[in-house]
Amino acid sequence: MYSGSHAHARNHPGVSKNVVASGGNTNGFVSEREEKEKEERHRAIGTLNESGQVWTSLDLGGQSLKVLAKPVFMYTFLTRLFLCNNKISYLPHDIGRLRGLSHLDASANQLTELPAEIGMLSNLREFLLFDNQLETLPMEMGSLYHLEVLGIEGNPLDENMKSIIVEEGTEALIKTLRENAEGPPAPADRDWLTLDENPIPDEDKFTVLSYNTLCDKYATQSQYGYTPSGALHWEHRKEVLLDEIRARNADICCLQEIDAQSFNEYFRPNLAHNDYKGVYWQKGRARTMSEKDAKLVDGCATFYKNSKWILLDKQLIDFANTAINRPDMKGEHDIFNRVMPRDDIGVVTFFENRQTGDRLIVANLHVFWNPVYKDVKVVQIAILMEQITKLADRYASWPACTDKEKVLFRYTNGDKDGEDEVEANIPEPAPSKSYEDGSQIPLIVSGDFNSTPDSGVYALLAQGSLSSTHDDLGDHKYGNFTRDGMKHPFSLKSSYSNIGELTFTNYTPEYQGVIDYIWYSTNALQVTGLLGEIDKEYIQKVPGFPNYHFPSDHLALQSEFAIKRRKEKNIVEPDFGPQRDRRT
Repeated sequence: MYSGSHAHARNHPGVSKNVVASGGNTNGFVSEREEKEKEERHRAIGTLNESGQVWTSLDLGGQSLKVLAKPVFMYTFLTRLFLCNNKISYLPHDIGRLRGLSHLDASANQLTELPAEIGMLSNLREFLLFDNQLETLPMEMGSLYHLEVLGIEGNPLDENMKSIIVEEGTEALIKTLRENAEGPPAPADRDWLTLDENPIPDEDKFTVLSYNTLCDKYATQSQYGYTPSGALHWEHRKEVLLDEIRARNADICCLQEIDAQSFNEYFRPNLAHNDYKGVYWQKGRARTMSEKDAKLVDGCATFYKNSKWILLDKQLIDFANTAINRPDMKGEHDIFNRVMPRDDIGVVTFFENRQTGDRLIVANLHVFWNPVYKDVKVVQIAILMEQITKLADRYASWPACTDKEKVLFRYTNGDKDGEDEVEANIPEPAPSKSYEDGSQIPLIVSGDFNSTPDSGVYALLAQGSLSSTHDDLGDHKYGNFTRDGMKHPFSLKSSYSNIGELTFTNYTPEYQGVIDYIWYSTNALQVTGLLGEIDKEYIQKVPGFPNYHFPSDHLALQSEFAIKRRKEKNIVEPDFGPQRDRRT
């Protein structure tokens, strides 16, 4: 075991020196991959090997090994694995667990085939298979989009594959495999987890869906090189997204990364047939663009079932503009240099349930993606909660609804807008509920927080406060936030923390982690159900999303909530026993 550089199998006397592998040409055995354009993609960035492991390379070459022991595949931190000059006849399926590998040398063995799980090693840059007995390569190798060097000399390889490598290079072969791969069978639908078996009236329950849909502008081949172009194409993805939203049938849908064109021309008109109305705001940059360019700027869309909810109010929370207009932050350089350039937003909506009169505040947000800016994320959430607090206090004295009994119409599933409306069947409405103060109003805060459960963002939301000296703030200065700390009056909890959070909500070869949440106020709501995990067998063969089955690199989250009803105390008259006439 070494932490330094290793001898490659091609340097061994018994191995051919001709490397039949390259990028786009065959003039040299190694050609650098063309530098890819960096994309703005609002998701967490991370690596698979951040454990501080001292050694990350393992050399088992020249040991006359016939099989590989299972413990080898427990070293998931490995970046280099050398198996050359052995007698290995097959690579175990567990090879797919070593997702951090950038170099794999299995030259001079007796391999006749490669397992499909080899496609999980999408971080590979060098894959040496010299002098084996391979006749073909698995289609799953199409996921190896970082591969620069593929050594296959000395194998009876299929002539078609060999000609592609020789004439066009490794990148062309990987692309051919990727575009022609069938992919794994569709997984079973995610289980619904019931958390409360007690009978609760349907009118007291509602469901919330939160989903970062991956904006078309960000879904590029350079960003998602492991995804077939057909699965990445917006015409395919938008249909899968719409089908999933309809199938989940949530009462409230909080969508992130929806551009204005898609909202206005696709999602809003199509979801109208499912009783949805929508509230939408774009990120701030749209205000500085031409109308044509502004259509492609993404934002947050909140859809709600019109037959169930009355929209009382809607507000845009522009984090940057709110920050720079705070008197305590006007002189802080970090506000102008770190917070102001980020145009992330939150959308707050205030509803009343038509039937029960219960009111509900829903915040739908998208926090800045870059992990280097943990302080900015914390400031954005602090500003959000500060604004929600002010709005909630105002909403506590919001007047009662007077028009709940008006006739409502909704679309049927026809194709012509305006010609297929039918009168909605709305139950007899209850009076509007009143609340003593803003913190008593049921609250949902959902979206893409780009922050893990060990972050300052999570701590602020869950604990209701965050110290001004928290590590995520560093040495940056943000007015009262970094002098006095941050706080909010709501008792919030992540709905999925009731099952210990999901394994991941964002899934790519470079990063798998939890960064999306649906938070709720525990004093007013309880969680009764959750949309569960993805089938684990399926995940073992899929290096990352999006793909044909999952249109975004984020998962849809869905939670069912019930309104907590306060039990009215019965007044019992005291019993003083038999009464006697005091005159006797």
